Amino acid sequence: MTFTDDLWAATLPIRNAIDRLPFVVALEDGTLSEDKFTYYLEQDALYLGAYARVLAAAGAQSSSPDHLIFWSERAASAIQVERTLHESFVDTSIPRVPSPTCTAYTSYLLSLVTSGSLAALVGGILPCFWIYEDVGRRLKSRISGLANHPFEAWITTYDDPAFTAAANEARAIVDEIAEQTGPREQHLMQDAFTTAARYEWMFWDAAWRKEIWPV
Repeated sequence: MTFTDDLWAATLPIRNAIDRLPFVVALEDGTLSEDKFTYYLEQDALYLGAYARVLAAAGAQSSSPDHLIFWSERAASAIQVERTLHESFVDTSIPRVPSPTCTAYTSYLLSLVTSGSLAALVGGILPCFWIYEDVGRRLKSRISGLANHPFEAWITTYDDPAFTAAANEARAIVDEIAEQTGPREQHLMQDAFTTAARYEWMFWDAAWRKEIWPV
């Protein structure tokens, strides 16, 4: 068992809760309403703008040239590749207001940038890679006739071999950093991973509710 295997096992209740979310269930069976899917994509575009900056910061803080290259390339990918997906569904040029959950999630990740702990930062980065790859892969395996599915483009983006390879490399980096650090830093990594996994649940839940600011 690797360090990330332990992280994955510890967050099983959160991941099971993600599978049961009405948004994810409706995404799978194709009944998700267009307005909820559009809301999700608009918020995801805002999230990815901040996430790209977090990835770039992880690269800047890395002492390993290989890690620097990986995080920097993933920062570019977050903007370039996934923006293409969003623009096929929504007009991303229109200014949007980040939801409370989007604001909280991105603020949390950005706080890890200035926490002084690269270990915590990469721990918080990993769930977005790993959970999306896991959900996308399992959705694709369960859906027959995916070519005619209304959300085929979204599902295949996260079940793409290149995305799977990136998720696996992110895991390997987290494992490598965990091996090089002590119990305190490993605890910070676990806390950041768990917190970000919870925010993943909250992000899809917010999309289902089309969450708005209360005042």
